[in-house]
Parts: sequence; structure tokens; C-alpha cells
Amino acid sequence: MTQHLTVAETADLAARLLDRVEEVVVGKRGPLETVLATVLAGGHVLLEDNPGLGKTLAARSLAQALGLDFTRAQFTPDLLPSDLTGSFVFDQSRSDFDFRPGPVFTGLLLADEINRTPPKTQAALLEAMQERQVTVEGRTFPLPEPFHVLATANPVEYEGTYPLPEAQLDRFLTRVSFGYPSAADELGVLTRRMERQQEATVLDAVTDPAGLLAMQRSVEQVHVEDTVRAYCVNLASSTRSHQHVLIGASPRGSLALMLVSRAIAVIRGRDFVTPDDVKAIAPAVLGHRINLRPELWMSNLSTSTIVDELLSSVPAPSVTVAPARVDG
Repeated sequence: MTQHLTVAETADLAARLLDRVEEVVVGKRGPLETVLATVLAGGHVLLEDNPGLGKTLAARSLAQALGLDFTRAQFTPDLLPSDLTGSFVFDQSRSDFDFRPGPVFTGLLLADEINRTPPKTQAALLEAMQERQVTVEGRTFPLPEPFHVLATANPVEYEGTYPLPEAQLDRFLTRVSFGYPSAADELGVLTRRMERQQEATVLDAVTDPAGLLAMQRSVEQVHVEDTVRAYCVNLASSTRSHQHVLIGASPRGSLALMLVSRAIAVIRGRDFVTPDDVKAIAPAVLGHRINLRPELWMSNLSTSTIVDELLSSVPAPSVTVAPARVDG
């Protein structure tokens, strides 16, 4: 039986999920909101940050809180596509080939250090991320529902890495960084480690796969005014005309702005999107969809700076109250 949730019920469940994950990932409510919003919008997340800042811990904790099966795939230079998707193995007792599914057949896949494996293996994820299926030797196998990828990348080490091509970067709905914690939050990490008296962390599930699917369906109830939709388009299209940008965000970028902003609105307890919702997620949605001009690669200019400039220069519509709703 299909489970249904109202926007208010989803907002309450999202708050409990974030509280549960924050039991082990301390002081990162904002980035965790963005990660959860991406999942509620049905997308995948690229966690790009320095080592030791909780990327793997956040992915595992989120999977536990969501009640999803969790698989971690360590991406290395010798990883083969079949190591992810699975392969056919000959069964002597039956004189036939059986399909042995790979780690991609899970609820939440942590693609750890995705930029350390060659493009051929990186591309093995493309069909899974976009179509929610894998094809092996001409046969197609559907992935479980829900299915999400949280990939990690280290932005400071480039030796022995293979930067993700633009086509694959575009498959990630958002790119999120946690950043270094404050001194108080870092002290909280040490204190909680002392209290639990073990390294491993195990969180009780707040929901299950059926509950997550119901949360995702409730996001579809969120209204987006015409002016807010136009704002998403204007932000994305303005990246294409910026003087320092070689390639700007595609229409997939404006669609991603709308989809994730709906999920952020739900997390904040509303069934309509405001321009502030769009502004809140714009850096995570647009930053990895912008390519700077080659002459600026060695400068201090970043795509985040470009997005901040556009948020200041592109006029935002005025939406102060809930829009009128039409039932039926």
C-alpha cells in the first residue's frame, strides 16, 4: 500500500532526521539540510571537501537514519566497471550464468573518492544515476527504490586523480562542502566520542525506504510561483553571459534550482517556495555547473564567487505570503 504524507508531516520527519544525524555529525545543520533536500528532490550529492571533515560519517549516518541499505565503494585506479555494477558468473551446477549484483544495488551508495578512478569506471555510474538501472552484457537490471549516490572528492590532491567531466558533474544535483568546525563544535566531537566509548556510531532509523518515497512524493505538492520559476531561469541563464565564465549552467541547472528549493521549502515547513529558498541552495546547485575561462584558472576567482555575484545582481521577486492555491 502506497504511503502518503502531508507537507507538514514531511517537515516534522525531516527535522527528526536532521536531529538524528546531528547526534554524530556536529554543527553542520546547514550542509546537512542541503544534502537531505537533494535526497528529497530525488537527486545525488557530490561531497567535496578536505579529508577528515565527516563526509563518510555523514553519508553512513544519513543512510542509517533513513533506514536505507548502505554500501561504500572505494574508488581506486584499478577499479573496474563490473566491480560496481556486478557481472555474470558461471554456475557449474546449472551450466548457466548467474548475475551477481555489485555494490550499486543498494539504497544509498557512497562513491568514496570518485575522482581517483579512471573515466571508464566513473561512467559506469552514469546510467545508474540517471536511469536507476544498470546494463550488463545486453541485459538491464533495475536498481532498488529509492536509490541515491553520495560521492566524495578531495579538492586539494590532484596527483593520481581523474577530474569528473562536465557531463557527470551535471548528474549531481548539488555539490556540498562541510568546512572546518568551530572550536566549540570540534570540542563537541571529542566529548561525544568519549561518551560512547567506541569508534563506531550506530543511529536508530527515523523512517524506512517506503517513508522516504512518501516524503519525496510530498515534495511534489509544493507550489512554485511563476515569478520564482522565472527567477530560477534568470539565475541559471545569467551564468552563461558572465564575463569570467566559459560555459554556464544548462537548463538542467535551472530545473535543479526549482527541484531542490521545493525540498528546502518542505524542510522549513512550507508548501510554497520563496526566493530565499532559491538563494539558499543556489551555490550548491550552480557552483559545479560553471566553468571559468582558462586564463582565470590560476587566479583566486572561484565559481562560488561568481554565484555570489549573481545572487547580488539578479533581481529577486517579492513573495511574502503563501500564494493562492487552486484545488482540484
